[in-house]
Formats: sequence, C-alpha cells, structure tokens
Amino acid sequence: MVSNLAVSAVAFGATAVPQPPASTAAAGSIGIRLLDVPAHEANDPRARLYIVDHVAPGAVVERRIEVSNSTPSTTTVALYAAAATIESGLFIGDVGNTANDVSSWTSVTPAAPQISADGTVTATVTIAVPSAAVSGERYAVVWAEVRTAAGSGVTEVSRVGVRIYLSVGTGTAPAANFTIGSVTAERSPQGNPVVVAWVHNTGGLALDMSGTLQLSAGPGGLSAGPFPAALGVTLAIGSTEPVTITLNEVVPTGPWLARLTLHSGLTERHAQATITFPLSGTSATMMTVGTHHRSRAAAIAATIAATLLVIATALVLLRRRHRTVDWPAPYATRATERGPSARPAQLPGVRSARPRQRVSGLL
Repeated sequence: MVSNLAVSAVAFGATAVPQPPASTAAAGSIGIRLLDVPAHEANDPRARLYIVDHVAPGAVVERRIEVSNSTPSTTTVALYAAAATIESGLFIGDVGNTANDVSSWTSVTPAAPQISADGTVTATVTIAVPSAAVSGERYAVVWAEVRTAAGSGVTEVSRVGVRIYLSVGTGTAPAANFTIGSVTAERSPQGNPVVVAWVHNTGGLALDMSGTLQLSAGPGGLSAGPFPAALGVTLAIGSTEPVTITLNEVVPTGPWLARLTLHSGLTERHAQATITFPLSGTSATMMTVGTHHRSRAAAIAATIAATLLVIATALVLLRRRHRTVDWPAPYATRATERGPSARPAQLPGVRSARPRQRVSGLL
C-alpha cells in the first residue's frame, strides 16, 4: 500500500529553465541546459537546445549538461533518462524512470549530485547505441528531478529536462521536410485575431516549429508584424498539426495579405494567403498560394551569393572609373600642330594608353 502521494511539476529546458523545487517557488529553482553541440550540427538551432543526432548502430553519443541550483540551500538532484513520445503536436516526457529504447541506452554521470546554493554541476549524458539497433528516430528526455516531503504524506516532485532526438541508421540522416497547407483566420474568445496554419511533416525526422507572420496590403495600405508563432508545436513524422499565431487585438479585420515563414532547425518554408479576420469564430479556410520551399541553409547561401555579386559589381565599376578616356579635341589638335612626335598633355590623375581612345568608363 502506497502511503505517499507524489505531486509532479514538469518543464523542458534548454537554457536554465526555472522549475521550483518543492519547498516554495519563491525559494529558487533548478535549471538545466545543454553545453555541447556536435560539429556537424553546429548550424542547427535545435541542436543548441536539445540532444539531436544521427548515428550508426553501435555508436556512442556523449553530451555535457549543466544543472544549476538557485535555491538558498544545498539540494540533491536526481539525473536520469526517461521515455518520451510525440502526441497531438506535443513532445511528452514520461514521468519517473519509464523506459524505452533510448532511455535504456542512456546513462547520466553523476546520477545524484548535491548542488550547493547558487551552484552548478556539469554532468555527462552517455547514449550507447547497440550494434543491433533498428533504424529510425527515437525520443527520450534527460530529467533533473527534485523531491521534497510537503507533509501529510505528500511528496512534491519537480522536474526540468532536455529532450533527446536520436536518429539511428547508416549513411546520412533522413531529410527534414514539411509543407504549409491551408490557413484560417480566427477570433479568440479574448477578441484577438488569430491565424492558424496547418503544417504537414513530409520528412523523415520530427520537427519543432517556430516562425513569424507578416501582414501587408491591409486597410488603407497598412502593414503589421512580424508576429511570432506560438512555440511548443512538435510534429511527428507524417503528422499534420496546427501552428497558431496570435495578433494584437487592435489589428483591423482586413483584408490582409498574410506572408507566413515557418522553420524547424535549418528547414524553412514560406507561404502567403489573403485573409480577413471574422468578428467572432472562424473564417472560411484559405488555401496558401505562392508557397516557396527552401532550406535556411540555402537561404543563407543565397544571401552570401547576392552579397558577393554586389561586391563584384562594385569592383567592376571601380575599375571602369580608372580606365582610359578620350582626349578632348583641343588636346588632340595641339598634338597634331606640334607634329607627329608630339604627345597630348596629361590630365592630372588620369592615365592614358594612347590618344583618341573611345570613352568606355566613368570619371
């Protein structure tokens, strides 16, 4: 018979996300953040927040995490891995030591450090993938957990964690990809305009969505935004989920040209639609038009290429400013009058290969 009741509070963290350790919220918090990013994932924003990797069977993955204690007293923090799933657009870490493949492959050292007040501890997360592991992406979470007896047989449990997205397979990682489908304009119960975009994960990896909405061509030529997308939407492979953008209540009803930019890691997609916000409820569904797909890496490469083109053009123009020029008629006339051996006068700061050359540049 169980005599204690455990009351849990959970948060996911990447940069010292606060979560009260049981005594009182005002007393401080436990935080956790990832310290290491693999070189091949250095440009991926998700890899800076979570343990994200693609490895072959038999590989060993190591990452360091930092656990902080901002409470006024030394606290024992349990560090361990638990199973996680993606359901209905949410990344869900299981409570306690619930096991799955990844959590059973994962160990954390030290497992139960005592962290002094306002102190930190660095721990190592090791994932040893069996050589017989089947290909596919799996999920888990590394929890930092604090338990405190609250009296009357009640135990308060607080957890904050770092997600694990582990893809197993030979060769390169599966490609991340998604499409932006229909868009609806809505009105929240609080009266705020809301845009909902339905996103379909067409790739081979889970996605963590973020992005912005820009409005233009509104009433009287108004523009508004950018407005951030609500964070926390995670798309499982093959799933379709809504991404919500809530606007300020003073934004007029429209019509507007809505330009939507969504991304997960280095994968970015763009779409636009003409929308009008209803006075209440939901508007008719608008299909996105002019959808443009390219990765964020491709966007960065395009920006660099455009910058290099501008520099090259400027250098060409600069060279032309110093190219040879025609001699004005008076100088040519004087050269003729002085005889065939005479040379035209030299203009200050201008170099000439020979007189009478056609003008082909800018002074």
